[in-house]
Amino acid sequence: MVSPRAVVVGPPGSGKSTVGPMLAAALDVPFRDSDDDIVTRAGRPIADIFAEDGEPAFRALEEEVVATALEEHDGVLSLGGGAPLTPGTRARLAQHTVVFLNVGLAAGVQRTGLSTARPLLAGVNPRATFKTLLDARLPVYREVATVEIETDHRSPDEVVAAVLAALKPGQVRQQ
Repeated sequence: MVSPRAVVVGPPGSGKSTVGPMLAAALDVPFRDSDDDIVTRAGRPIADIFAEDGEPAFRALEEEVVATALEEHDGVLSLGGGAPLTPGTRARLAQHTVVFLNVGLAAGVQRTGLSTARPLLAGVNPRATFKTLLDARLPVYREVATVEIETDHRSPDEVVAAVLAALKPGQVRQQ
């Protein structure tokens, strides 16, 4: 059975899309992003899926895509910020090395720029929405995490180094 070397989770702005490929390169394994898989399968952007089909439909599709990726990908897999919210995905993650990239409110807001491309951050008060999202998801991220890495005051290279240092020696391929 194929299994990812590491699964990267965290809220928007934590660095999953930046750190994930860098971590994969450091481990000399392929990188995969479940959000890219969703867009490919649906044939449209995530924001459109949310707007046209709603969040429940998006989460169902996301859960299917994550299940497939966990079964067939052997590198570093980054998940969308809300992927661990579904019980099925949490159960599947229990069998994997999960790296939680933690980001605080100020750094997360700065990094996301409160982008309207992020459906759950759109609204009247995106900063308050981001705080609510962080507060609600933190326990879920910690529940699934094997490793937690703070990212607020670290460059992407420093985050990758911290992840590599935290992973068990058997998870890092020796050169």
